Formats: sequence, structure tokens, C-alpha cells
Amino acid sequence: MITRRHFGTGLAAGLATTGLPGWASAKPFRGPNVVLIRFGGGVRRAETIEEATTYAPYTRKVLAERGTLIPNMTIDQMRGGNTSHAEGTLNLLTGRYQAYRDAGSGILDDRLEPTEPTLFEYLRRSYDIPSHQALLINGEDRPQEEFFTYGVHGHYGINFRSEMLSLHRFKVYKFARILEEGGLDEASRTEVEKAHAELLAADTRDIQPEQSAPIQKFWAKWRDHYGDDGLKNPRGDRLLTELSLWALRELRPRLMMVNYQDPDYVHWGNASHYTRAIAIIDDGIRQIMDELDRNDHYRGNTLVVITPDCGRDANPLMSVPFQHHFNSGAAREVWALMLGLGVPKGRVYDRAVDQSSIAATLADVMGVRAERVEGDVLAEVLS
Repeated sequence: MITRRHFGTGLAAGLATTGLPGWASAKPFRGPNVVLIRFGGGVRRAETIEEATTYAPYTRKVLAERGTLIPNMTIDQMRGGNTSHAEGTLNLLTGRYQAYRDAGSGILDDRLEPTEPTLFEYLRRSYDIPSHQALLINGEDRPQEEFFTYGVHGHYGINFRSEMLSLHRFKVYKFARILEEGGLDEASRTEVEKAHAELLAADTRDIQPEQSAPIQKFWAKWRDHYGDDGLKNPRGDRLLTELSLWALRELRPRLMMVNYQDPDYVHWGNASHYTRAIAIIDDGIRQIMDELDRNDHYRGNTLVVITPDCGRDANPLMSVPFQHHFNSGAAREVWALMLGLGVPKGRVYDRAVDQSSIAATLADVMGVRAERVEGDVLAEVLS
């Protein structure tokens, strides 16, 4: 049993030779590449995919013509679907409802961890793909989701984890490098050590995988470009777009999930926080698509899926009529847009679809046997 908290790349390489199922026999991956974009945190159909009222004109009016729009996707309350961000994200990653447990934390009350394999684990167990080519891009205001890189299912787990790109992970890297570089006075060193320890303490799992060498090289370039003060790099969902663009150019992930989040600021009570955030995500999607179109590694061999984590209420009697925590009908109404390899263009697939079908479909497209998913493969959407 591994008891030390940090799981280094050398140890990981050693475990790869001990007969773990699937690892030694993993095949080279030919594609298609997959980019899964969470249009979060929580958006209604009215402000996103309804043409007359959308604040995402690129996604709805331009990109939808390149693929198939699924306007009637729902979160199944009867099967335990919960209309919130972490739960919706894990529905997308595992293809199951309630595929998580309370990890417990003195810092994060709603901290969850997957109890079923994620798409990243399925993919890396099936194919010879390094961890830095299976990426989650996470926002600075969703630290709960820093721990979705692997689940606790016995046949998968840490050896098949994804890597995470986020400000949290950059700060872990940055403070470790500052301490290694030395030259600090005693007070400054104490301050940096405290900051570094607090970041590491956010992850209460017994094993903390170290960031791989390619990820550390990525952060070295990021640090050289943006510096240490945090005042030059983008923030909010613009940061996620920038991290995604850098990742596509520097790391060439085969599976990448981008967890946009800023529409959730509507909880502060101002509807413009919500609609402005939708417009920012829409522009971020445009930039990501432009990069995929001009990058030889992705052009012609990539499937893109855009879908929310959850919807939002439309109750005009609420003081803030954009809630999502009550499992109302509107909060369970989501949608998806699929485009790229094998997807018909300019089509609207108007049959009812369940959110759990996303993971099942992506696994099928990538040639992965995802035996634990509950959702149905959307074969009709891909033909």
C-alpha cells in the first residue's frame, strides 16, 4: 500500500510494470481527439440556444451550422440527477448519476470525488496516452472540482488519472519553484512555505499525484510569460480560454474538458453577471474552435461537444430568478451541441436525450469500452 502523500512520476512508472490490467497492453491512440466544453456554471436554454434571445450568437448561430444541436437534453431526477455544478460535471465525466461520494473537508462543504471511472480513466486504461494529454481545465472559483482527475473505482484510479490545469495547480508549482530557487529572507520564506502548505492541504486524499514533467514545463513557460504576481494573466473564464489555447498548442491533449463557470455569479443578484458571462464563454468557444481549425493535430480528427452542467430556474417570483439548487424542471433542462468528425452539419436532433448519454457517446467514439456508464450511445446523432 502506498502511504506517502506525494505520488511521483518515477513511482508511477514503476507501478506500470507490475501487471496492472490494461496498462502494459495499451494500444496507441489514433483518435478522434475529443474536446468537451462545459457551458457552465448552469445556463438556461433561453439565453444560450434559443435564437431570438441568445447571448451566445457564435455558438447558436454560427457553430450550430457546423454540427448537430440537441435542444432537449435533461437531467433525470428519478435516477438521482442533482442540478448543481459538481454533480452535473461528474454526470458528464462518468455517464452515471450519483457516481460520487462526499470526500469530506474542513474547507469545502460540497467536496465530492468520483466513485466511478471517468472518461479520462477509461481512455488511458485502453490506450497508451500520457497523463498530460488527458486534461481538465478548471476555474479558480471551483476548487471543489480540482479533485475530479481520478475516481476511487478499484480497477481504475490514480494510475489512469488526468492532469489539471488551473490557477490552483499553477500556484502549487510556483511556490515550490520559489522555495527551490532560494534567496528569500526568513520572513518571506516562511510566508511562501505557509502558502504552499495551504494549497497542498486543500487535497485531503492520502495520495497526491505530482504534476508530470510536461505539465511542469508548461507552467514554467506560463510563469515566464505571466510572472508571479497574478496581475498579468486573464482571470475568470477568460483564463480558462487562455489555458485551453496554450494546452492545445503545447500539450496536444487527446481528451480535454474545459469547465467554464462564470454564469454562476448570477447568485450575487445581478442578471447582467449571468448574460455577460455567457457572452464571454461564447467568445472563448470561438477562440478554441479557431485553434482547432488551424492546428494540424486537430483539424479533421476531432469531436467537440458543448453542453451545460445544469440549467436554471425561470421562476419570476424569486428574488434572483436564476437559481438551480431545487431540482426544478427548468434546472433539469440542458442541451448539447456536437460537431466534428462524423457529425451531420446543420441538423437539430429533437428527440429527448439524457445527460448521461454524453459520456457513453464519447467513449464509443474514442473506441473505449466504458462498462460502468448508464447512458445510451447517441448513435443516431453520429450518422
